[in-house]
Amino acid sequence: MVPNAINLKNVAAARLPIAALNYDRGSISVGIAHIGTGHFHRAHQAMYIDRLLGKGLAREWGICGVGVLPADWPMRDVLRDQDGLYTLVLESPDGGRKAQVIGSIVDYRYAPDEPQATLDVLAAPSTRIISLTITEGGYRDPDGPAFALITEALARRRDRGIAAPTILSCDNIEGNGEVARRVVLANAEHRDPGLAEWVAEHARFPNSMVDRITPATTLEMAAGVRRDFGVDDRWPVVAEAFAAWVIEDCFADGRPPLEQAGALLVDDVVPYEMMKLRLLNAGHQSLAYFARLCGVEFVHDAARDPLFAEFLLAYFDFEAIPTLGPVPGIDLHDYSRTLIDRFTNPGVSDTVSRLCAYSSDRIPKFLFPVICANLANDGPVRLAAATVASWARYAEGVDEWGKPFEVVDQLADSLVPIARSQHENPTAFIDVSAVFGNLAHEPRFVEAYRWALDSLHRKGARATLEALVR
Repeated sequence: MVPNAINLKNVAAARLPIAALNYDRGSISVGIAHIGTGHFHRAHQAMYIDRLLGKGLAREWGICGVGVLPADWPMRDVLRDQDGLYTLVLESPDGGRKAQVIGSIVDYRYAPDEPQATLDVLAAPSTRIISLTITEGGYRDPDGPAFALITEALARRRDRGIAAPTILSCDNIEGNGEVARRVVLANAEHRDPGLAEWVAEHARFPNSMVDRITPATTLEMAAGVRRDFGVDDRWPVVAEAFAAWVIEDCFADGRPPLEQAGALLVDDVVPYEMMKLRLLNAGHQSLAYFARLCGVEFVHDAARDPLFAEFLLAYFDFEAIPTLGPVPGIDLHDYSRTLIDRFTNPGVSDTVSRLCAYSSDRIPKFLFPVICANLANDGPVRLAAATVASWARYAEGVDEWGKPFEVVDQLADSLVPIARSQHENPTAFIDVSAVFGNLAHEPRFVEAYRWALDSLHRKGARATLEALVR
């Protein structure tokens, strides 16, 4: 099979041997500006808009991708060379694979090189939604490039009498819409209190829950698309077949009919986002560090190990699910079992190292709420405390055979030396109050944490897991 380059010319000539566009790309206008057009956005939100376009809907809701970081410029070049098109490969746990062309990203702006053109898109009356996937850490700095751009665009809209947009966070943060609102208002207040008042009155910041396991694209994935599907795509996306998007139905200036693409529009997202954060995301964390210490490279290999699966199910059943309230339409125990099935999907080739990265952002948001809820209600914390201990042991940057590895974290320069001191001071890691808050002063948590850390040092990760589940 001779690969054909993915672009509009080859799509029009029907040269691509996969499902291509069934709509006129030239008739699509920009209605959404998305900041952070990485692999997850292209596997998730852009796919939902593409579904609508394929049904003849939402032609005024095409996406303009926006890059704000130095690492974003290659995406600009690839999307421009490929006319904004790319391949989405969906992998099922049973080995089924499906590839399709996604065409909903109809424009792209790289803000460092095109600041005015980027602002023109963000401030345009036709751009009615500004959406975000900037990772959990992107909300820590209200003066960062994403929020500086948004604030400037909002100021231009106010000054020109243009309606305020919906600002839609699609990041894994509890109350992500509320978090985005606080950061935008803080930035606007710093610039002009009157602007902050205008934004608070007119803009909308719906909460949302997004769900699709999507590893970062590798050269091997691109080679696989060429080999298996006959498509030459410099930056395809590979993801699991499962996808979910739950959105608070609170928009400032209209919205696409996302419910017709499979999204769920609700009055209250909180039950769904808590379910996802405390089960899927915290489950990933519960798996990752033990697996890395055992030398496991891929998530599916860890999840297929009966010991790891038993540990995850015990965490779900005894510590996480009891902290959750009812989730409309979902049986939490059934959902937790589907997670194990999803984690074992070999086609996704998700790596343990990806799950271990940026722990200081992830664990406080995903796992600490479970720990704190159980501490407050006299619930068990032994398994979650062991996960925190596995992170502390991982943060030493050396596996159980003495082989060093890189700890990828924005706080690595401070946390790694602290972790390496915990042989002498077992609570040194959790004494970092900026990360752990008051947990080092919670006796039940500290007792469980110290037991697990000591076991990890003396007996290793696998023996520790065996003791925890049996």
